[in-house]
Amino acid sequence: MTGTRTHKKLLLSTAAVAAGCVVFIASSIHADDWWPFGERTEKSTVPVTVDPAPLSAAVKAQTSMAPMIKRVAPSVVNIFTTKIVKGSRDLQHLPFFNDPLFRHFFGDQFDSQEQWNPRSRKEQSLGSGVIVTGDGYVITNNHVVDGADEILVSLADGNKEYPAELIGADPKTDIAILKIEGDNLPAVTFADSDTAEVGDFVVAIGNPFGVGQTVTRGIVSALGRGNIGITDYEDFIQTDASINPGNSGGALVDAEGRLIGINTAILSRSGGNQGIGFAVPINLVKSVMERIIRHGRVVRGFLGVMIQQVTPELAEAFGLPDNAGALVSDVTPDSAAEAAGIKNGDVIIAFDRKKVKDVRHLRLMVARTAPDTQVDVKVMRDGNEKALTAVLKELPGDDLAGYFEKGRNDRDDVLLDGIIVQDLSPLFRQQFDIPQDLEGAVVTEIKPGAPAYEAGVRKGQVIMEINRRPVRNADDAIEIARGLDVDTILLYVWSNGGGRYVVIERDEK
Repeated sequence: MTGTRTHKKLLLSTAAVAAGCVVFIASSIHADDWWPFGERTEKSTVPVTVDPAPLSAAVKAQTSMAPMIKRVAPSVVNIFTTKIVKGSRDLQHLPFFNDPLFRHFFGDQFDSQEQWNPRSRKEQSLGSGVIVTGDGYVITNNHVVDGADEILVSLADGNKEYPAELIGADPKTDIAILKIEGDNLPAVTFADSDTAEVGDFVVAIGNPFGVGQTVTRGIVSALGRGNIGITDYEDFIQTDASINPGNSGGALVDAEGRLIGINTAILSRSGGNQGIGFAVPINLVKSVMERIIRHGRVVRGFLGVMIQQVTPELAEAFGLPDNAGALVSDVTPDSAAEAAGIKNGDVIIAFDRKKVKDVRHLRLMVARTAPDTQVDVKVMRDGNEKALTAVLKELPGDDLAGYFEKGRNDRDDVLLDGIIVQDLSPLFRQQFDIPQDLEGAVVTEIKPGAPAYEAGVRKGQVIMEINRRPVRNADDAIEIARGLDVDTILLYVWSNGGGRYVVIERDEK
């Protein structure tokens, strides 16, 4: 009974409290504040002016990129990859592994199950990509999907996810092509990246840090950026539009929403955006994509010459008007260049009717040209222009270009003094791996610290020409050098399987 009474008192107390609350609420509500379950609008106690209308079409057209972003953003996707990193699965060294009792209980399951490996783990990463065809081809960066065991593509709205197949990749440009199964997907429109100019407005779209699709705006800061060391073929669009980890593979679009580049890398000391980002121009991407889809790999043109940068000293020595072009230091036997009549000492100034700016520019043009293509090549030879025609071959193996590039010396203000040469004896040929059919004078000693040494002349190199005059042996080299009454000497030397030119400025007496 006691327990029952206590329970009743509790119920009465609760009811009383509830009734009191109702009375309090009712007494607190004014008639004009009462609403019967409908919407109630708060009265503003501050006299502010509110204009709820959206931006006018005229103002938005001049100040906002939102309409363009709405069109292009669905084409940019998020890419998620999973990679299983496996440790050693060799268990034979374990003392119990071959024990009969161990085998009785566990059988041979550890010979077949991948999960038996405490060192194996899953690595997950993310990036971005761009849908380029309605039936599901997607462009991204090679480094985003390299080595991935599973690739998933998520649309921008996050409502649908597709497993992706890697069609092919090109590490030399850091481009990869994926395929997802779909119809009428939101494909982006390409621009002609060759028409982009420094100062053009651009927008970068991607998934930085995995926070979701993000849009940043900037300008084209520079064009044709190369020699950065990111990829083998570099012709980057530089932009100050914010690019961060996760943006890789995303879109760089112009003010009309057309794709002009694939965001690839940033130049940063902290790992975050510092206003210097790089995108692969879409014209280069397009050529890579088409060859991957058509051939399953990237086929590149092969000209077959060894070249070096035209320095001011070389330009003067060869009588060139400027430093433009690429100096041919060697021609590969049975190559397109040899068939076209290109010779050592030629300076290639135009390729396929386009002016050659420098060594890097020629590399790109040759690589982007399909094999079996006939191209016009213009060279400077002995101060005169000469028009030639070449039919490119296919770049063999894993060579980096349609020809080989020799880096320029850090210093070209070299001296002939300090070099000792000898005839090419069988011993020297064997010691320095010099071909049997090569003629010249081998460098057997060079004074360390001498300008020639700093320019890159080393023991074991073969001097084949001095001021365009052939050198057959050591006597030729000494005689030609002594008979020169000029301040500048041009050497043609063989080293590491190829030739290159070196400019030497004689010591003032």
